[in-house]
Amino acid sequence: MVNPPQPGANRRVVVNAIDDVRFETVPEAAPAAGEVRVRGTAVGICGSDTHAACGQHPFIDLPYRPGHEVIGIVDAIGDGVADRWLGTRVVVEPNLACGHCAQCRAGRYNICRELLVLGCQTPGGLADSFTVAADRLVALHPDLDDDHAILIEPLATPVHAVRRAAEAVGDLRDRPVVVIGAGPIGLFVLLALRDAGAHVVVADLLASKRARAERLGAAGTFDPTAPDAVDAALALLGGPAAVVVDCVSRESSVAQAIDLVDKGGAVMIVGVAAGATPVRLDLIQDRELALIGNLMYVREDYAAAIDLLASGVVPIDEIITARYDFEQAADAFTASMDPENVKVVVSLQPSDATADLVGSSS
Repeated sequence: MVNPPQPGANRRVVVNAIDDVRFETVPEAAPAAGEVRVRGTAVGICGSDTHAACGQHPFIDLPYRPGHEVIGIVDAIGDGVADRWLGTRVVVEPNLACGHCAQCRAGRYNICRELLVLGCQTPGGLADSFTVAADRLVALHPDLDDDHAILIEPLATPVHAVRRAAEAVGDLRDRPVVVIGAGPIGLFVLLALRDAGAHVVVADLLASKRARAERLGAAGTFDPTAPDAVDAALALLGGPAAVVVDCVSRESSVAQAIDLVDKGGAVMIVGVAAGATPVRLDLIQDRELALIGNLMYVREDYAAAIDLLASGVVPIDEIITARYDFEQAADAFTASMDPENVKVVVSLQPSDATADLVGSSS
């Protein structure tokens, strides 16, 4: 149940459980030095959000305050932040890294030793307003509308995984690749692989999800639980896969990925596993397979995701399948549990209010 919002208050969503999503009232924060305050315009609900709400995410504790997929408009700046940010329409990169550890110094701040994520371990953007470090902002081009902009963050993780797959096995053009799982991340992996020129086959339990993958350009699909699943996949691929991208990360999916990948190939682990998962180390060793974990993204992946969205290859009507107003946040979480939904988006500001925010600073 969601408590009714108080007029004029700074409301923020807190998730105690999947069936206990409510508003809390907090003071509107003033940005500290190096920070900005963002008045959100839209937030996407992620699979990580639903896993966390169900108590199934290994790195997000309940209660938590969601909103890591967020776009908005900067309405206040702290000391040391350039005036140009005021009134700027932005997407937030939610990785909050220390900037000092070996990984950060190497540019791999997505695996910072002290990594926190806005909207996961710290309060997020599913609120009237929130503060964040100015260096976590990416200014949005006016030609990229909100429907495309809200997909930057969830697309960046698949873009990151596809980039790392190419680093592992070489150019993916015309190479056979399997994607296991046709949820939001799996579909974005499919689109990123297609952009890289790969021949992509997608696995999913649900026929409706397999059909959507085919509409988005999969060369073929199969049911991973069918008795002949591996043979069916190999027939669609024309042989073993150069890469398998596992967006499910269960024992069965990892085992199937190893069965499908060619010697010297790569298995990309993208889905968040619920816990310890046994793997066939004997086969990994014998076949010289690369088993590669993938966590989020870095700025170059954000830039590539923006370019991909700007190119028009992401069909919004296939991806954003449900929309809710801010006051309906609890309903949005319920809808995100429906396997037929791909991306659920919560609108935080009416369109006229957004126009006023931009106009007031121009």
